Amino acid sequence: MNLTRALGSVGGLTLASRVLGLVRDTLFARFIGASFASDAFLIAFRLPNMFRALFAEGAFSAAFIPMFNHKVAAKDGGGLKDGVRFAEDALSVLLPVLIVMTIAMEIAAWPVTWLLSGGFNDASADEFAFAVELSRITFPYLLFISLVSLLGGILNSLHRFWVNAAAPILLNLTLIAALLLFHSHEPLFTARNQAIAVTVSGALQLLWLIHACRRAGIVLRLKLPSLNPDVKKLLSLIWPAAAGAGAVQINLVVSTALAATLLPSGSVSYIYYADRLNQLPLGLIGIGLGTVLLPTISRHLGRGEEAEAMATQNRGMELALFLTLPATVALIVCGVPIIAALFQHGRFDAVDSLYTAQALAAFSIGLPSYILVKVLTPGYYARSDTRTPVRYATVSMAVNLGLNLLFIKPLGHMGPPLATAIASTVNVVLLYRTLARRGQFVADAQLRRRAPRLAVAAVLMGAVMWFLDVLFEPYVVGTSVERWGALVVLVGAGGLVYAAATVVTGAVRVAELKRLLRRRST
Repeated sequence: MNLTRALGSVGGLTLASRVLGLVRDTLFARFIGASFASDAFLIAFRLPNMFRALFAEGAFSAAFIPMFNHKVAAKDGGGLKDGVRFAEDALSVLLPVLIVMTIAMEIAAWPVTWLLSGGFNDASADEFAFAVELSRITFPYLLFISLVSLLGGILNSLHRFWVNAAAPILLNLTLIAALLLFHSHEPLFTARNQAIAVTVSGALQLLWLIHACRRAGIVLRLKLPSLNPDVKKLLSLIWPAAAGAGAVQINLVVSTALAATLLPSGSVSYIYYADRLNQLPLGLIGIGLGTVLLPTISRHLGRGEEAEAMATQNRGMELALFLTLPATVALIVCGVPIIAALFQHGRFDAVDSLYTAQALAAFSIGLPSYILVKVLTPGYYARSDTRTPVRYATVSMAVNLGLNLLFIKPLGHMGPPLATAIASTVNVVLLYRTLARRGQFVADAQLRRRAPRLAVAAVLMGAVMWFLDVLFEPYVVGTSVERWGALVVLVGAGGLVYAAATVVTGAVRVAELKRLLRRRST
């Protein structure tokens, strides 16, 4: 399988979803701004969003996909039929657990919201009750998205990556429709409709995956719960994988709760908008690579192809650095014009843009780490080792909590993002070191040659963009056409400078570009 082509398929759809997410956030900033109403919705949305990242993009896939692949690839088994039977057994246990958990969350909405927000440091009783109400509305999304992850894991194992990658587009389209059709001059009304749209989008995503599975000839039957050995093994792998794969998300929840407790109103929104921009390259590169690498590496290992598995992971890391390093530098250097072009209108003013850009710069320091976690953890999950990543995730979360408490007062809204970035870097160092010590990952000559050259190329691009930045300031706060035109030119200029810098530094050779162009033209 061509790694770049598969990433292009998943990454392209993920990019479409992230772009729609930016459109959604632009509308959200216009109609709600950075206020208590926005903070209340973002707290209510934090848990479902975290659960999606932990479960759909992390824990369940990490545990389920290797086991499903082994069932399908077993020489003495029934192939796909055995895989589907295993999926039905998993569903028989997963569904009742999810129903009970959703009911429990509805009952415990008050303490859950308090834990996520710290009670809000300046909220009245009525405002906090509103945040609890929004949380109750969004909780059913947890059930829907967990079932989506089961069906998506099956389709990813069959290399139908695009179907699952397209599902989040429905989330953003639903939220955009709610903003355009059901907004009001009253921010609380608009925020409540956004919460309703979250749960509606979960149902739509589930229907989309059910339809796609039927087209692939896969229909899962509902049956009585069966705790057979395979399901017990799956459950034993899921829980450690949840913490291992979701360290970044858990760190964000801690950061959000501390910001809501210790910082002025609006700080949660600054961190949220910054994280949304930070999630654009993370979704395009990190989630795409993680989605493709896990089934690919597990299939190589299932066939005893250790060298091929390591080569695949080397190319994954190389591709991650090639795409991530320029994005990191660009978000740090050009944060203010990018945020102003996207969000600075309506209730979102120039001060909000500046504060959000500061939070974005802090987040972006850890962008390579966030993505390399997605590249390195498949090396553990494909070998059914979900416990080592959870140990390192625990260390990462402890570092995040300590740094949050250290940074939040002197750095304000920049403190939690910076703590999250440093904690993620600690996680990556531990993951890489252990794989290397076990001999399960060794950086090959090509990766060792290219990595430092790519870093130099990104720095050169950043230096040029630093001087160009001031030229775009008048246009990023102009009309819609001027805003989007300036943003396209700014991003395009950065891309061209980086491409030239990779050739100048030798990170990419001209002969390789010529071969790539010839391949595309044939």
